[in-house]
Amino acid sequence: MTLADTLLPALFGFGTGLALIIAIGAQNAYILRLGIEGKNRTVLASVLICSASDAVLIFAGIVGIGALIQAAPVVLVVVQVLGVGFLLSYGVFAAVRAFRPGVLVAAATTQISTRAAVATTLALTWLNPHVYLDTLIFLGSVANHQGANERWWWGAGAITASFVWFFALGFGSRMLRPLFAKRSSWRVLDGFIAVVMIALGVRMAVGV
Repeated sequence: MTLADTLLPALFGFGTGLALIIAIGAQNAYILRLGIEGKNRTVLASVLICSASDAVLIFAGIVGIGALIQAAPVVLVVVQVLGVGFLLSYGVFAAVRAFRPGVLVAAATTQISTRAAVATTLALTWLNPHVYLDTLIFLGSVANHQGANERWWWGAGAITASFVWFFALGFGSRMLRPLFAKRSSWRVLDGFIAVVMIALGVRMAVGV
């Protein structure tokens, strides 16, 4: 096997994975907010959950578990119902933060505990049916259209894209902290998060 046989599939996997992950969604919106106001340990735990979850799902898709999910659509329906409730609830809380300046925290650190951040990240990751459709089924399917060996390099590229993106988002967003020393900036961010969460929840509810 030549370098091109390993490098090119990995690069294509990286590009495809990044294109899916970068799209604005509930997970990215939460990591953005957490990165701006969170402590290093809390941010690290959350970005590791996001990246490791993608890695598990991509690997599962390559070995064929995505086919089992397709054969049992009721699983996605259950996840969808739970996800709708969580997204709408989180969106309402974000809207309350946006419209009540008294609860806005214009500071470099947050009172959110690592445990709470981990629980929220897990919910946003595993209660989102799109993560199964995009990562487990779509990426797994594309990977399996590569050669027998190339599919693993392709999957490795997609997994690398997830780690690169979430670490960049989580730890890069802290550069925005000077901007978020203003209450108005927090109001805009929480308003944006509320719109994203509620819109995704409504869209998911329509598809149930």
